[in-house]
Amino acid sequence: MTILNNKKIVLKTENITKSFDGVLTLKDISIILYEGELVSILGKSGGGKSTLFNIISGLLEPDEGRVLLGGKDITTETGHMSYMLQKDLLLPHLKVLDNVAIPLIINGMNKKAARLEASTHFEEFGLQGTEHQYPAQLSGGMKQRAALLRTYLFSKEVCLLDEPFSALDTITKASIHSWYLDIMKKIKLSTLFITHDIDEAIKLSDRIYILGANPGHIAREFIIDSQEKKNLDFTLSSKFLEYKRAITEAIES
Repeated sequence: MTILNNKKIVLKTENITKSFDGVLTLKDISIILYEGELVSILGKSGGGKSTLFNIISGLLEPDEGRVLLGGKDITTETGHMSYMLQKDLLLPHLKVLDNVAIPLIINGMNKKAARLEASTHFEEFGLQGTEHQYPAQLSGGMKQRAALLRTYLFSKEVCLLDEPFSALDTITKASIHSWYLDIMKKIKLSTLFITHDIDEAIKLSDRIYILGANPGHIAREFIIDSQEKKNLDFTLSSKFLEYKRAITEAIES
């Protein structure tokens, strides 16, 4: 398995295998997430990506294998990491501040203290001024920022993102990509990311796992050169196209 600059392993799966009604869905899935990394999982629809996330988050029990967080076995245990799906799922009848404070209240904090704690993060997440607005008053990008802050407050170490930006338009998506990478560095967050968008994966990721299908298995791993990504014209570069070609071939093979 790849070792990157002696970084701490925050999340690890070992030989995760899962079947439904006798049909093998995932087989021997072993992945690693290092501290501060964004790692994407790419593959065809129906390959088991969301099933893998449900196992990692403790919502599903694997037939075999285990999930380790900071070296501790947390298989089938919920509440250890943040998990955000495609939709922002903000409650329309609650103001943004109250939406964001929900995880803190769930974890036992009283409403007043939860609102105060949540409010301290609004400037950091670029949400200042939206505290007393309702979700319907926010743009798509701002809704996703609010949803990401709420997700972060649930667990501040590892975040699982399942296609969180897929509903955004191209310009908004590009803006929130840059913002999310910046916020990850600021708050020292590690992210495991599901997407069907190859360009998005290359732009955001430190590494990419290709999930083959029937059953789901790790087919390839790509390391994205961090120095190349710093170039302003990275998405127009021959290196970017080289990554895209190789990843597309790996998915289709």
